[in-house]
Amino acid sequence: MIDNLTGLLLSIKITDIIDILIVAYILYRVLGMIKETRAQQLFRGVLLIVGVFLASELFDLSLLNWLLTRLITVGLIGVMILFQPEIRRALEQIGRRGALTSQFRDIGKEELYATVHKIVDAVDDFSSTRTGALIAIERETTLNDIIETGVIVDAEISVRLLGNLFYEGSPLHDGAVIIRGVRIHAASCVLPLTNRTSIGKNLGTRHRAGVGLSEVSDAFIIIVSEETGAISVARNGTLRRFLDLKTLEKMLLDIYLPSGDANESFISRLLKGGKKDE
Repeated sequence: MIDNLTGLLLSIKITDIIDILIVAYILYRVLGMIKETRAQQLFRGVLLIVGVFLASELFDLSLLNWLLTRLITVGLIGVMILFQPEIRRALEQIGRRGALTSQFRDIGKEELYATVHKIVDAVDDFSSTRTGALIAIERETTLNDIIETGVIVDAEISVRLLGNLFYEGSPLHDGAVIIRGVRIHAASCVLPLTNRTSIGKNLGTRHRAGVGLSEVSDAFIIIVSEETGAISVARNGTLRRFLDLKTLEKMLLDIYLPSGDANESFISRLLKGGKKDE
């Protein structure tokens, strides 16, 4: 037995090791992308069917093997149709470079800090007055198809403008605001709704729309509840609720300045000092 094991080890080539590492990495990435999504349940079902299929071949169960072969063939087409959003999201994640979007690269740090300051102040106002708000910050995945459903604004971000857009009497309040870079690009945009029930039955359309957009893009979506004033964030298909302003600030800084070289004292001065942006 030891001789057989030694012979097996000696027969392994460096290309075999590289092959195993590549496959292991691919499986790790796939499992990471489907975690906590509908595809996770699909993956379990696929493993079960594959296990039964292998058992049917092992025990020579011809009829069961024939049925499973046809089921797998038809099932692949069904998977492509049913899980199109998850597949699209996975392909987009593979294609992302993990760098700042082009609209951030030529903008000074002080302007980026000021943008975070304005967004946090606006969310603070929405939360304290229980004004429903839905703000999507575009990242690597462009949101042109979402923007086409709304009205182009293309204006500098300000607390007053965001407040006017989400004011209940405003004609543009019913929908999402899309922020591209440091500007409000569009308002009253319609977002795709998630089909997941795990996010909570007590959550309304605003939260379901935020999660829905995060499932098909890498956008960072801020949701303020009209009923409770609670602040939530949706990204990568997950929803984080009941956030405080400091946590939201840190998340926004990670988007606008992901290099981690933020000057904390300067940020504190921006967020605490002076009058709110008009």
